[in-house]
Amino acid sequence: MSDQHLPPLKHSRRQFLAATAMTAAAGALPLPLYAAQPIEVPLDQYKPEYLNLNEWAFIMAATARLIPAEGNGPSAHEARVPVYIDRQLASKYGTAADWYMQGPHNPAADPFLGYQTPLTPAQIYRQGIEKINAWCLSNRGKIFSELDPTQQDDVLTDLQKGKLKVPAELRDFFSMLLGNTKEGYFSDPKYGGNHKMLAWSYIGFPGARASFKEWVDQHNVAYPLGPVSISGKRA
Repeated sequence: MSDQHLPPLKHSRRQFLAATAMTAAAGALPLPLYAAQPIEVPLDQYKPEYLNLNEWAFIMAATARLIPAEGNGPSAHEARVPVYIDRQLASKYGTAADWYMQGPHNPAADPFLGYQTPLTPAQIYRQGIEKINAWCLSNRGKIFSELDPTQQDDVLTDLQKGKLKVPAELRDFFSMLLGNTKEGYFSDPKYGGNHKMLAWSYIGFPGARASFKEWVDQHNVAYPLGPVSISGKRA
């Protein structure tokens, strides 16, 4: 993965959605999407399946900055993006169970040559969060989740731009975090995110409807029927 094509962090959610909504809706994002039944408990009562308390606090804080509450549309928390990320890390995606993970690995290789670390996604998250929290504690006096939003934006921006140094085998951490955040926002609710199809409703995406071809050529006309999930539920 490469960070050079990622959008800047300091932008409105409207810009974030405009840059990613059509790509996500078209299915172009590399979704891992290991299915599970939605968990309907409030976000503050959710018990993480993989992440420990410090890691969960980091994910809650980081996703809140990537898709913040201010502005139009649902936030990452309203869409339950942190639940999606935790449940994916607890799944086959987290353990890279169906990935080719044999060496040799060269973390210094061009990112376009593919995945270049022996670490699984779950390990990258665990070690990446630990390194960032240690850096924040040493340089800001607090772990990431305890910093104010402006400081959190600065840390994430430096991480994205490569100014916050992490071991080479963790270089994919930010792009993985951003990608998983987008996935959790736009995926079907059965994967844990996009709670109540809020993101789909916001961008006017019909979801898993069997047919909506009569609307394809009606440009600049709002789709009136609302989205439907894979399970058949309507928003």
